[in-house]
Amino acid sequence: MSGTLAQPLRPDGEIALVANRMRHDIIRMLAAAGSGHPGGSLSATDIVATLFFGGVMNYNPDDPSDPDRDRFVLCKGHAAPALYAALAEIGYVPREELLTLRKLGSRFQGHPDCHCAPGIEVSTGSLGQGLSIASGLALAFKLDAAGNGSAREKRVYALTGDGELQEGQNWEAAMFAAHRNLDNLTAVVDLNNLQIDGHVTDVCSLRDLAAKFEAFGWHTVAACGHDVAELRAAFAEAEATKGQPTVIIAQTVKGKGVSFMEDQCSWHGNAPSAEQAETALAELDQAEAALVAALKEA
Repeated sequence: MSGTLAQPLRPDGEIALVANRMRHDIIRMLAAAGSGHPGGSLSATDIVATLFFGGVMNYNPDDPSDPDRDRFVLCKGHAAPALYAALAEIGYVPREELLTLRKLGSRFQGHPDCHCAPGIEVSTGSLGQGLSIASGLALAFKLDAAGNGSAREKRVYALTGDGELQEGQNWEAAMFAAHRNLDNLTAVVDLNNLQIDGHVTDVCSLRDLAAKFEAFGWHTVAACGHDVAELRAAFAEAEATKGQPTVIIAQTVKGKGVSFMEDQCSWHGNAPSAEQAETALAELDQAEAALVAALKEA
């Protein structure tokens, strides 16, 4: 991707391995905490890994406050473990510190706090507000670039949940972003069809989500949220789209990577026990071995 802080391109298989390490970290920190949200963290992991390590976002691994960096807004703040795992993978925070998740005095609260740890851009947790914040950031970057005569507008990436889109403020933000032609804004919907009390299609269906965003003036892209190649192509299409914001509707599986958590509403906000964590980590170890073997054959 363009920009002076662009990250080196890695093969898709390497990004999948990074995502697997992040899933390991997510399970470990939630088990240590005894509370948290595994389902939505695991469904978002491949998206977050592709954003940060797939050559999509521009940022400085040596300086999380670099003024030229792109911004990431985790609208679904309860999926904080996925973001924390990415920050550890970058090197902004020590990996062993992740195990302090949700403990008194920890920098890693149940929802991200931008005052606590480097790399957290926005404090999130109140669902529905993140897309508004992201839209404001994108507009500010457009105005800043125009005022400075900059050749590059910083980009903003916002990750929302499908259940979160039941909040009306999202649609005010969608209307605003299209009206202001915020083509430096990309939203990603983690479409796992589960929220805290059931399937989204049963609780309050979003129906044709692409048609909704298109009606609001957004460019829409569909992708498998667990396929690095598809996600990379979708982010490239978003960056190439001019004159309107883009939403990537990423089909995902809640609890992805841990068989007994996948598509189970009960794992929205329940941490695994020590025994369950051991089982989950064993599955992830098997997946890692397969990914390593595939990379060697490539």
